[in-house]
Amino acid sequence: MPPSALDRLASLHIDYPMLFELRNAAAERVSHCGVLEFIAEEGMIYMPYWMMENMLLQEGDIVRVKNVTLPKGTYVKLQPHTKDFLDISNPKAILETTLRNFSCLTTGDSIMVAYNNKKYYIDIIETKPASAISIIETDCEVDFAPPLDYKEPEKPVASFPAGKSAAQAEEAPAETEPKFNPFTGVGRRLDGKTMKYEPPQVSPSGSKDKLPGAANGNPQPSAGSSSQSTTRQAQGKLVFGSNVSRTPKDTQKEAAKETKQEQSSKNKQEQSEEPKFQAFTGKKYSLRG
Repeated sequence: MPPSALDRLASLHIDYPMLFELRNAAAERVSHCGVLEFIAEEGMIYMPYWMMENMLLQEGDIVRVKNVTLPKGTYVKLQPHTKDFLDISNPKAILETTLRNFSCLTTGDSIMVAYNNKKYYIDIIETKPASAISIIETDCEVDFAPPLDYKEPEKPVASFPAGKSAAQAEEAPAETEPKFNPFTGVGRRLDGKTMKYEPPQVSPSGSKDKLPGAANGNPQPSAGSSSQSTTRQAQGKLVFGSNVSRTPKDTQKEAAKETKQEQSSKNKQEQSEEPKFQAFTGKKYSLRG
């Protein structure tokens, strides 16, 4: 800035360090900065090229400069333009050394970090406690956002045949899993000889073997079977469990005989039982005589 600006500021009651608001009325851009020296020509101010890009300024444009007091910053969120900045071995240390040359930061501005003959541009997304903060002699928390050219890795999408959905494709392998069948191995002899007996193979489906009769249904007894049983009894053969030839009266008589026999056997057992032993039923004797 020119020396006349220093004389004017010295006569005013301002806060140090000196901070200024730069306003480009033509492009409606606002930024903040400090001052390095008061050695410029009268009516001229000099600023870095990256700062002129933020303000959308060309050489010879008019800028309004105003002295302001900014609060000390507590939080800054930065976003690099390219992923190359993350490839630096220690980006935190480089930022600390670079920000020492800055006196204030404004939300929406882009700062330039020079490292290893390369320029890295970083956007200031958020600042606290205000949109413009002072970073001189203050502890400020720094956070990073993903770079502008960063792309998340795409997840591999499984391709399914036409007409099948993902749910059907997941159910298919579950159905084809073989079920556990115990004792399905091969038997071997200890002496190394071949076995003549081969164990029956179990079906892989694991379902229980059904009887052939059960598969075809239980056939109901026909009239021919009753006639066969009667002919067997007529030939003098004894068939257990067949009550076909008996009448209801015969069965009632047999049941009554069985009950009488059971009662008579119980009475005989009660008569033949010996008298039970009873304790302390003998005579009494005294030691005195």
